[in-house]
Amino acid sequence: MTIKRFSSFWQISVIIATQLLLTFSSGAAELLLKKGDRLAIVGDSITEQKQYSRFIENYLLACTPELELKIFQFGWSGERAPGFAHRMDNDLIPWKPTVVTTAFGMNDGSYRAYNDAIGRNYEQGTRRIQDRMKEIGARMVVGGPGPVDLDSWRRDRPDEDKVYNDNLGKLSAIAGRLAKERGFVFGNLHPMMMKVMADAKAANGAGYHVCGGDGVHPAANGHLVMAYSFLKGLGVDGNIGTITVDMKAKASASGGHRVIASEPGTVEVESSRYPFCFSGAEKDPNGTRSILPFLPFNEDLNRFMLVVKNLESEQAEVTWGEAKKTFPRAQLEQGINLAAEFIDNPFVEPFQRLDRIVQQKQQYETNMIKRIVTNFRQIRNVVGKDDELDELLAGVYGKLGIKQEKYQEQARACVQPLRHKLSVAAK
Repeated sequence: MTIKRFSSFWQISVIIATQLLLTFSSGAAELLLKKGDRLAIVGDSITEQKQYSRFIENYLLACTPELELKIFQFGWSGERAPGFAHRMDNDLIPWKPTVVTTAFGMNDGSYRAYNDAIGRNYEQGTRRIQDRMKEIGARMVVGGPGPVDLDSWRRDRPDEDKVYNDNLGKLSAIAGRLAKERGFVFGNLHPMMMKVMADAKAANGAGYHVCGGDGVHPAANGHLVMAYSFLKGLGVDGNIGTITVDMKAKASASGGHRVIASEPGTVEVESSRYPFCFSGAEKDPNGTRSILPFLPFNEDLNRFMLVVKNLESEQAEVTWGEAKKTFPRAQLEQGINLAAEFIDNPFVEPFQRLDRIVQQKQQYETNMIKRIVTNFRQIRNVVGKDDELDELLAGVYGKLGIKQEKYQEQARACVQPLRHKLSVAAK
């Protein structure tokens, strides 16, 4: 693919993506989550990769611990919307979800040009899922499909990316229309990823994939875009906290953070709410850091602010953990976002511990559903309607849930109040 073809195509794509964002933006301004909610993250092999689902869980546990959520991952490779609709009563409903996110469509498009039959099948499956969630009273963020990557998908037939992205865009529109009809939030996944991919490739070149090395399964960078889309749909406000350092008086901190000790220009804080932390090199698609210049994650979802008052010099050096950076006075007075300015910070290590536990937990959930729970359908098909069988299976669900809850408790335990120091030195 030449840069010229890439640029002209993406100029059109960005316009379309923007229009779709405006068309289907609905209901995401208010927090969809309630304290104690049970969030189910549902989708195909991209969900089963357990990356965007981990990022969502990490965020909700570390950045909004006061919500005390229980989170489940229900990814299944090769899944289509009708397939999940067929098994959801057995595999999902018994876990009593109160909020559900869905990401189907990549396989529903059958990897060819769109036709009416593809649209009908996808709409029927999506409608069944959304109607069932409506029946049980669950709230939803409907994602729809993401795109395929322009440069890493079918390199030998470069024009097919446009054909299939057109298909996926149409399926995304179907998912959004159905969500709007039912009062659910539409996550804008396809147009969001299209827009970010356009910007990232324009800056980093065609070799920088956003939708994965195979063009379908994103690496960490693309999964952060997905997590952003769903978290925006869930309505989190992104306010991690504000620490105010006064060069002539005591420091202060907002909710979720407590000042342990302070003197003019320095403060020690205990934080029970963490900022989201990132990984990888600046241009490595396998990490989350590389996509940040093209995604307003920190601006919208990860605002951990430092405000400096009564600074008399024109600039000052801020030290946080092992890192130091210099900022002008006007910027410090307005407030700097520590999460964005200090990628390496005191929260990185505990955040990584949390991520490891969440990965183990979500792997257990995949095995639990795919190896055990989904087979309950076969037992019911053989035995038929039987109250005693239903009671026995309910007990098995309960036993499996006990281990899942242990993983959940371990993950919560990773988010312990953390003490860290900030200092501001005039220059």
